[in-house]
Amino acid sequence: MQMVSRLASLSEAELDDQMTASRSPHLSVGRQVIGMEAEALARLAARIDASFTNAVDLILGCRQRVIVSGIGKSGHIARKIAATLAATGTPALFIHAAEAAHGDAGMVSPGDVLIVFSNSGATVEVQPLCIYAKHLGCSLIGVSRNPNSLLMRTADIALVLPKVEEACTSSLAPTTSSTMMLALGDALAVAAMRARGVSGKDIRALHPGGEIGLQLRSVEDVMHQGDRLPLVHASARMPDVLITMTEKRLGVAGVVDDQGRLIGIISDGDLRRHADELFVGTARDVMTPAPRTILRTARVQEALETMNTHRITLLFVVDERKPEVPIGAVQIYDIAAPLPELAAI
Repeated sequence: MQMVSRLASLSEAELDDQMTASRSPHLSVGRQVIGMEAEALARLAARIDASFTNAVDLILGCRQRVIVSGIGKSGHIARKIAATLAATGTPALFIHAAEAAHGDAGMVSPGDVLIVFSNSGATVEVQPLCIYAKHLGCSLIGVSRNPNSLLMRTADIALVLPKVEEACTSSLAPTTSSTMMLALGDALAVAAMRARGVSGKDIRALHPGGEIGLQLRSVEDVMHQGDRLPLVHASARMPDVLITMTEKRLGVAGVVDDQGRLIGIISDGDLRRHADELFVGTARDVMTPAPRTILRTARVQEALETMNTHRITLLFVVDERKPEVPIGAVQIYDIAAPLPELAAI
């Protein structure tokens, strides 16, 4: 009876959830692992103190580069943190701790700051690199759960991780601990980034490729221009307009007056709405007046947001000195996938 009463008190969603969990133990394990790691991150956030501030200041004051190292899972985290530091304005590189003992220690220079990740703090492979770096006068930031380990005793700044259970069955394989290392490394990188005042323009310079680089570029860098610009005069006959739209392959035609000022736009939607005028009308008869434009100096991200907000697929580009005269066009398909059911202009 108690079981029946408890089931009756559950909402439909909760009941479905429990039934799914009973059929799939993987779901229960997945939630348990994520819960354990989330709790560990909360404990880490509550634990960071003046040592974290000192570590950020040390990174900001570094005259050379930040060297990040580790071995095993900690090494994988170290490699990622080195990449994040470099991508957010802090010159950094990763050195494999074992390879450092066989010549790669030559990458370390006086004035560098060394960050070493080691869950136990007693990893043998990282010790030669630490000794060599200290010999050169480099500052050392240690990250470990063991404050009394050799690494943390050697470090100038010790960032101590909370002692928590690993999420694996035996509590041995690095899971929760590596997640904390990743979050702490990201926190160091972002704190340094914000202290330096790294801007979107700076990030663009560091990410010239990929989606970030594209969205931080200027509209004029990606716009269609010159012979590719589909412009027709307001008095143009519609058969000629259709030819221009077909040849330019942007799906629209901009309509200009005698002074070359943009006064309207013709899209596929306009063609459907004025089907009876396609062979007898002019561009002025069919166009939608006052189309949206964007300045050539605007960021691609701004153009994308404008098109998504107004559910359009193209913006004509203008110069701030002559905002009525189109000098280019930017199409949403050039910069991102459109939203579902995105309407034509």
